Amino acid sequence: MIPGEALIYEQANDVIYARYRDPPYNKIPRWIIGGDPAGVARTQGELISYPEWQELCALSLENTTVKTLLTTLVATYMLARKDK
Repeated sequence: MIPGEALIYEQANDVIYARYRDPPYNKIPRWIIGGDPAGVARTQGELISYPEWQELCALSLENTTVKTLLTTLVATYMLARKDK
């Protein structure tokens, strides 16, 4: 944050951004300051947000197909991760 500089706030796809209003700082790209966790996660390139991950884990307890796929995913992750 640059003291004394005015900000413009924008909202797009459930994400809230800020950017500087006046030159020369208005050339600085906008940055994320908040919003819906799922929208922020998608904007940052994540597949799902943490609350969606928790929901997926809970769903795996009652849906055998999801549990099978999630178990396979976790096993693949364990084999592929770098810090063994």
